[in-house]
Amino acid sequence: MPDKRMTEDEVIAELESGMTIGIGGWGSRRKPMSLVRAILRSDLTDLHVVSYGGPDVGILTAAGKASKVTYGFVSLDSIPLEPHFRAARQAGSLDDFMELDEGAFYLGLMAAAHRVPFYPTRAGLGTAMLSENPSLKTVRSPYDDGEELVAIPAFEMDAVLLHMNRADAKGNGQFLGPDLYFDDLFAMAGAKTYMSAEQIIPTDDFLKEGPVHTLRIPRIHVDGVVEAPMGAHFTECPPDYGRDEAFQKEYAATAKDPDAWAQFRADWLELESHEAYRAKLEERGNS
Repeated sequence: MPDKRMTEDEVIAELESGMTIGIGGWGSRRKPMSLVRAILRSDLTDLHVVSYGGPDVGILTAAGKASKVTYGFVSLDSIPLEPHFRAARQAGSLDDFMELDEGAFYLGLMAAAHRVPFYPTRAGLGTAMLSENPSLKTVRSPYDDGEELVAIPAFEMDAVLLHMNRADAKGNGQFLGPDLYFDDLFAMAGAKTYMSAEQIIPTDDFLKEGPVHTLRIPRIHVDGVVEAPMGAHFTECPPDYGRDEAFQKEYAATAKDPDAWAQFRADWLELESHEAYRAKLEERGNS
C-alpha cells in the first residue's frame, strides 16, 4: 500500500485558485483547522467553499480567500452565528452563496457521493430556499403521481479537507467522538480528499482506539494524510480535546474591529507552520 503521509503545505500545493473545496466537520466541531490556516498563508484565491460552516468559513471569507460559499449554516455552536461570516454577508462582500437547510445540504453531498446529478426532495417547496436560490430547479416525477420536487444539485468538489481522530499512513480514518458529521460523504464526493488526524497509527491499532463502526473513512477515497496533533483547534475534537472557548471568543470579538482582526490573523492564523501554532498554544497554556 502506498504511504500517503503529507504536510499541510504539500496538501495546499496540490490545490489551485478557483477550485471548489469541501470542508468536513460541523460548525465549531472537528474542523481541519491546520489545513484552513495553510490555505490562509497560501496565495490561493477565488475559492468556492462547501461546508456545514464554522470558523473555516468565517476565516476564509474574512481573509478574502472565498468568493462563494455553499452552506447549511455557519455557526460557532456556543456562539450561534459565526461573526466574521455574518459581517461579510451583511456588508455584501461575499460575491456569491447558496444557502440551504441542513437536509438539503446533505442531499447535495449524497448526490455527489453517489455520482448522480441531483437528489429530489419535497423540502424547500413554497419556501425562501427557492426564492433565495434562483439556480435551484424543480423536476416532475416520471411516475403516475407526476409530483413536482426540488432537485438539489450534486456538490461537485475538486478537493475535500477533513480532520479525524486517528488515521494510518494508507489513508484510513477513524472518528472517536459522538458524531461523524457526514465526513464519509465528503470523502466520497471529492475528486480528491486530504485528511488530517490527531495521530497516525499502525493499521492494526485502530480497534485498540475504538469499535469497528468508528472506521468510516476508507483509504480508497483518501489521497493524502497529515499528522496534526491539535489540528482541529480551536474547534472541539473529542475525546482528544474540547472546544477552546476562550480562544474562540477572542477570535469572534475581532469581527467588530478590523485592526484587532489583522493582529489576531498575524499572531495566530498566519504562523509559518502548524508546529509553530502548537508551540504558541503551549506558551499560552494549552496542551
